[in-house]
This record gives sequence, structure tokens and C-alpha cells, in this order.
Amino acid sequence: MLPSAVRLSRSAWKGPFFVAFPNLREALQNGTSIKTQARSCTILPNFVGIRFEVHNGKEYIPIMVTDEMVGHKLGEFAATRKRFTFKSSKNK
Repeated sequence: MLPSAVRLSRSAWKGPFFVAFPNLREALQNGTSIKTQARSCTILPNFVGIRFEVHNGKEYIPIMVTDEMVGHKLGEFAATRKRFTFKSSKNK
């Protein structure tokens, strides 16, 4: 069996990559959101229930961390590209 893609991104002995957020305790107590540009930060179990605002290159996208998000990266939940849609023509 092949290891999952999450395991391939970083060696096991290094552990997950995360950023130390200085206002993490305040966000847990007051429910305030944390603005961050660290898209490569791994979501840890103690981040569950915290609101993040992740930068997508243009604006900050609000994200509420749930149990299913643990182990993923913050940037996975803030899309950096718009969805493509066909515009209707003038004749129709």
C-alpha cells in the first residue's frame, strides 16, 4: 500500500509544520478570528473550534476549523483561483 499524500509532504521525524499563533488563547476564549497568511500551516487538534481568516492572495477567507480538517493545511480551504463560467452570448 502507498502512504497517503499528507505523509509524503514532510518526513515523519520532523513532525507537522505549524506556525505559533500568539493570540491563539484569546481566540479560544473570546471567539475572535485569527488572520494569517501561513497557508502551509498544518491544522492541529487544538485548533478545532477556532476561526481563521486565511489569505488567498487577494482577500482573507473565513474558515471555521472542524474535526475533519485536522492534518490538512490551512491553504486547502481557501481557494486561490476563481471558478470558470461560460458567459451567455448576446444572441440567446
